[in-house]
Amino acid sequence: MSQTLPVFSIDEVRKAKLLLATQVSTMMGRKLEEGDWSTVYCKSKDIPDGGWSNLHIDIDYKGLGVEHKLLRFANLNGRTIKSVCGTTQMHPSATRSIRIDDLLRPANDVMAAVFEQYSELIATRTERVRTHFPSVEPDMRTGWLLWESSLTEFLYFEERMVPPNPEQYYAEWNETTARGTRKASKSLWVYDRDTNQKRFSVTTNAGIKIQPYFDVPPPNDPNLYFFRVQSEPVDLDTIFLWVASSTAKALKAELGELTRERVSLAVAKLVELGAHNIAPSDPEEDYAVPIPISIEAHILLTRSWEGVSDEHYAQLLLKSFARNQ
Repeated sequence: MSQTLPVFSIDEVRKAKLLLATQVSTMMGRKLEEGDWSTVYCKSKDIPDGGWSNLHIDIDYKGLGVEHKLLRFANLNGRTIKSVCGTTQMHPSATRSIRIDDLLRPANDVMAAVFEQYSELIATRTERVRTHFPSVEPDMRTGWLLWESSLTEFLYFEERMVPPNPEQYYAEWNETTARGTRKASKSLWVYDRDTNQKRFSVTTNAGIKIQPYFDVPPPNDPNLYFFRVQSEPVDLDTIFLWVASSTAKALKAELGELTRERVSLAVAKLVELGAHNIAPSDPEEDYAVPIPISIEAHILLTRSWEGVSDEHYAQLLLKSFARNQ
């Protein structure tokens, strides 16, 4: 398992959580994109946000170079995202900047050629970071952000960006025959010589790309960062809803105060009145704030409304107030 690297200070972790909660509150359940995380990362570390692009490395600042890779988990079946800690996962693409001239060559020869191209790409990225800040040796990293479909929990860690050494690996061709509408395919599977574990898969159909296998650190790794930014359990009977501050202010104007008792009672009353299934509206881009609610009221809220996020549920509450006045 690769060694993880420290990323955030204690204050930066708090800031990253707030910024991530704020970002999620604006998304209304849409898919997380690389640019969403780059914005959170840069703001939490006070790094200028140069904007995300797949044409260059994501973070290039004073000798620090970070390539962000995101992986979504769609079928955790109610389990926390921490359940993937200690497992090995495959990312669908490290890069598509790879060419294979002859699919009939021996597997190990093709592996060496692929690794050479991949190493050249890393060297190019390293030189770019060095050129922009020549006074220090570049600190080149890969950052892994793991997230689940509801945008509730996230894991993040970084490790060294190191060119693969062909002597550490061996390769085999894997061919899949055509079945029904599925076309035949041929992939290069690359294994670690010491562990015999698969570490790369190089696809040759529908565009050549390297698919790396990476190890998720155990939950006690000090450089693994966990963020819960929606429906956050506080104690045995309290949950925080993370919503835009403008939405929280509007709720406070309706309820007088945003105590757990007041919010929970309002949810129960509106559910009893049959208020539900109201279309969302776009939230303002302002910092998210936590609103306490009882677990019982949270269950009522999520079962009675068809919401996609804490912010959406809070907006549905506001619209229900207006409809039932």
